[in-house]
Amino acid sequence: MSTRSRAVLLSAVAVTAALSLSACGKGGTSGGGGNTNFVTGNNGIATVPVGERTAAPDLSGKTIDGKSVDVADYKGQVVVINVWGSWCSPCREEAQYFAKVSKAYDGKGVQFVGINTRDTSTTPAVEFEKAHGITYPSLYDPTGKLMLRFKKGTLNPQLIPSTLIIDRHGKVAARALEALDDTTLLKMLKPVVAEK
Repeated sequence: MSTRSRAVLLSAVAVTAALSLSACGKGGTSGGGGNTNFVTGNNGIATVPVGERTAAPDLSGKTIDGKSVDVADYKGQVVVINVWGSWCSPCREEAQYFAKVSKAYDGKGVQFVGINTRDTSTTPAVEFEKAHGITYPSLYDPTGKLMLRFKKGTLNPQLIPSTLIIDRHGKVAARALEALDDTTLLKMLKPVVAEK
């Protein structure tokens, strides 16, 4: 192979890799392997029985508006983690539902936290939240490092948007690897809120 042919081939491989990494859309039930004890229902929501849940990793850092957030500070509350990007059209579709449900649960022992990923600056992320009425904090994670902290198989970095519900003990209770409407989000959230 000539040097020029190699360069063309490498460029094609790089473009293909970039496109697959920026994939966004309806996810599936695969979290990427690993034994996470998830049981997926026919509604796309995967849950973990109380005694088989694993602790959520450290999720702390700077938000898209420059503040600091540590999800561990919300222990004792149910935490809804939504992984999103301003570039992702299914994220734009579900944002209104997350804004609505987060406001409905404000002050009721439920904390919403976003994880903004793959935005190259915070400017489009901040504009996204303003446009969709998102008032809860979102950690800025442009390279996906926070997602990789979860136990293997919990999240698939290529499936954006994704949502996790963390129970009051800081353990992963449920997940969805696709965009949610308010009905599906509530089906995912209410059983964990109802736990004693």
